[in-house]
Amino acid sequence: GGGTGFIGTALTQLLKARGHEVMLVSRKPGPDRITWDELDTSGLPHCDAAVNLAGENILNPIRRWNESFQKEVLNSRLETTQILARAINKAPQPPQAWVLVTGVAYYQPSLTAEYDEDSPGGDFDFFSNLVTKWEAAARLPGESTRQVVVRSGVVLGREGGAIRHMLLPFRLGLGGPIGPGHQFFPWIHIRDLAGILAHAVEASHVQGVLNGVAPASATTNAEFAKAFGAALGRPAFIPLPS
Repeated sequence: GGGTGFIGTALTQLLKARGHEVMLVSRKPGPDRITWDELDTSGLPHCDAAVNLAGENILNPIRRWNESFQKEVLNSRLETTQILARAINKAPQPPQAWVLVTGVAYYQPSLTAEYDEDSPGGDFDFFSNLVTKWEAAARLPGESTRQVVVRSGVVLGREGGAIRHMLLPFRLGLGGPIGPGHQFFPWIHIRDLAGILAHAVEASHVQGVLNGVAPASATTNAEFAKAFGAALGRPAFIPLPS
């Protein structure tokens, strides 16, 4: 699910390079695709693993962050996850693995706390509540299918994601930190996230929650803005309002 997006495209390329066959769940029919409606009515085709990356783009530049858009962001994730989880549960031969990507927004931001996969969270703002509901929607009864959740940081790469939205202002010399910039900025490169997902699909011992973030000891938003500006040969000191 969500195989035509930024992460899905990278994962599809990696899985095919490793010799796997990939079928996309999409709104539109096509070769090597099944629609969400077909999945919901006809069930899950035989497969070794199911992965869901689908969801409305939170960084959509043409949408206002209002109640209506928040509902779309929530429903697009819950509905696709529920459809896939339901199809897995009903499958005569369920897949060996079920992998979902959520976000480190599950954990409450802090300037001092360190978090691991067992840390509490999930109930302090819109995004943390979203992750809680999202992961709950994916949960399957029983143990016939191995379940993996990857809580991802901000996904960085040339071809899309956050970088695509930041390029223009930074190239114009208008980039900079958000507010004071002291807040930590957990991130991961697109190739590393695709690698984690492929590992979760292939390795039979991997299950439960993984935090998909680069092992940088401490990258703040200000440090990231400075590094990104330097990479583009541009200043990066104009702060965005908190």
